[in-house]
Amino acid sequence: MFDIEKLEFNYIRNRLLSFSSTFEGKNLILNLKPTSNELEVQSLLDETFEAINAIHCNGAFPISELSDFSLWIKKLKSNSSLNTKGLLDLCSILKISRELLDYYKSVSLTIQLDTLNPYFSSLYSNKDVEAKISTAIVSEDIIADEASKELYFIRKTKKILENEVKQKLNSLIHSSSYSKYIMDPVVTIRSGRFVIPVKEEYKSFIKGFIHDTSSSGSTVYIEPMAVFEINNKINDLIIKENKEIEKILENLSNLLIPLVNYLEEDIFLIGKLDFISSKAKLAIDMDATMPILSNEINLIKARHPLIPKDKVVPINIYVGNSFSTLVITGPNTGGKTVSLKTVGLLCLMAQSGLFIPANENSKVKVFDNIFADIGDKQSIEESLSTFSGHMTNIVDITKNVTSKSLVLVDELGSGTDPIEGANLALALLEYFHKKKAITVATTHYHEIKNYCITHDGFENASQEFNIEKLEPTYNLLIGIPGKSNAFSISKRLGLSKEILDRAASFMEKKDFDIETLMKEIYDDRISIENLKKEEEKNLHQIELLRKKLEQENSQKLINEEKKVQKAKKEAKDILLSAKEEANRIIKELNQLNNDDLKKANRLRNDLNNSLKDADYVSNSLDLSVLLKLNNQETIKPNNNTTTVHLNNLSSTNISSEINLLGENVDSAIDMLDKYLDNCSMAHLKQVRIIHGKGTGKLRTGIHSYLKNSKYVKSFRIAGFGEGDYGVTIVELK
Repeated sequence: MFDIEKLEFNYIRNRLLSFSSTFEGKNLILNLKPTSNELEVQSLLDETFEAINAIHCNGAFPISELSDFSLWIKKLKSNSSLNTKGLLDLCSILKISRELLDYYKSVSLTIQLDTLNPYFSSLYSNKDVEAKISTAIVSEDIIADEASKELYFIRKTKKILENEVKQKLNSLIHSSSYSKYIMDPVVTIRSGRFVIPVKEEYKSFIKGFIHDTSSSGSTVYIEPMAVFEINNKINDLIIKENKEIEKILENLSNLLIPLVNYLEEDIFLIGKLDFISSKAKLAIDMDATMPILSNEINLIKARHPLIPKDKVVPINIYVGNSFSTLVITGPNTGGKTVSLKTVGLLCLMAQSGLFIPANENSKVKVFDNIFADIGDKQSIEESLSTFSGHMTNIVDITKNVTSKSLVLVDELGSGTDPIEGANLALALLEYFHKKKAITVATTHYHEIKNYCITHDGFENASQEFNIEKLEPTYNLLIGIPGKSNAFSISKRLGLSKEILDRAASFMEKKDFDIETLMKEIYDDRISIENLKKEEEKNLHQIELLRKKLEQENSQKLINEEKKVQKAKKEAKDILLSAKEEANRIIKELNQLNNDDLKKANRLRNDLNNSLKDADYVSNSLDLSVLLKLNNQETIKPNNNTTTVHLNNLSSTNISSEINLLGENVDSAIDMLDKYLDNCSMAHLKQVRIIHGKGTGKLRTGIHSYLKNSKYVKSFRIAGFGEGDYGVTIVELK
């Protein structure tokens, strides 16, 4: 049992519908309900995860608008012919199936789609049938002339005859003999035959057949005898044309009849992929993440998905680990009910395979029931009071609650005598706790706050309130019992000290002491929370600094590489100079004896071999050659003007991560090429490329480069916890 309506899950379904394109997909969304099977929940979440990765990798699924095709399938199953619309609709199924298969082949080259594979691989496409239908039918109202040879001949002949009859009639209406009888000098059609408009008083002057009369009676439309036979021939051709079109539609339908089961399966699969794609698009739109299935609820920076992003206040809320009952207190309109609904709605979303608007590593539990008693709606039919209406729901919950249930109760025990209500609320919370259900409740009763302080398995939480501004902050503080703000608010509003002191005197000492204790706890926790926020801010600044240093280090490596390249060029130039010098000397030695000449030639050959090594190093970054040269003695040309040193690169000098955020595609690929160059020389096996999410243009360019890189063994989009689709993990050869 899931309280879908009270937790407003129907609004989430409506948002999903806005991303769907097909009739089948919309049906799946309208019937979407949470499941209590944990394996099924994980599979549904995996579908959404893979769809998000596919969209970021290769764009949206190629699915266009599709209506209800059940009528066309039914006709095919009864061996009936389809009209042009039916044929075009089913042709679009074959087209979308083909495009989805092409999309899948492209995406699967980059990322794994294990969960979505059965849907894509089961699609059926038939290019031949698709081409025949799309070639023959231009639109719902137009059959192409080339649909058959017979149709082409009929239409060509009909066009010749139509031109002939128009010429004859135009000649007649513009002639000096008949022009005075003509109402308008135009040729028109009545009853499928070409006619001319004649003034009523002159109708007897033109021999022919009257086919129509204008509404005013002043014009008659006459088919002159001179074109009677031609009109007959045109009408015969129209009949033949219609028969040929029926034959064409029948032949095209016969192509689809053997494929009806494939088409029916395609319609389902396309609808399923449209549904999964809609889940992915909703997740992207909400900046949602994949929840971790656990035995507890731990929502990090959770946002209610129906509150605008610029207004919602994220909350951290956890329950189900060290305590199973969480009681939230705080002022009215302070956000208690929103916090309650956020927990319930995000659990419903997760159990429906939807990502949740919360930070990564948020956890949810898969429940068999999610009960909610929220709001103060009265049952008019049963004439129940607000309290009775609440208790009717509560009674139903007590009868069905289990250890795998989530119970959400707003203003527990309200609507009746405060003392009885508080005691009843405590009894109910104890009952749910004994049933081992996870319970989140809101209340104003200080007795419940006191109980949570002294009993294991119970915990207080409060919605923060700014006394200075007299307004809620909507922050949820767990571990802090909500303090009474009545006296403080009254004081801020100007109530006299005399009245406030008298009000305080009415409080029992134990209540006053507890309230004082709560105030101290509240103030201390607020200070801790502020320190925590400051620490988080400092950690964020440290992280930014770390990334900046890594980026600078990456740039330093690039500069070092440029120096190496420059040194190699200088070495090559020196060797070339030495070779030229050796050749010159050998020419001068040509006149010497043979022993001297052989010695000089050996010198030249040694220089040639060194030059080849330098060429090889210049054209590749093979580490073994570079090390070979590096281990040789320093090259000293005969002019003793330059000495070249090549230093070994070590993996300790190369970062396993490169940050390309903010770069355009060209500069990023240039930086990446040089970076992978260094990584290969340093024998790194795996690196991370940070490119961010953004529009996906940078990521797409980087992936295109990686597919053709000689250094890359494989690459993939990072998983959750690794950086998501803003990071690519690369395995090097």
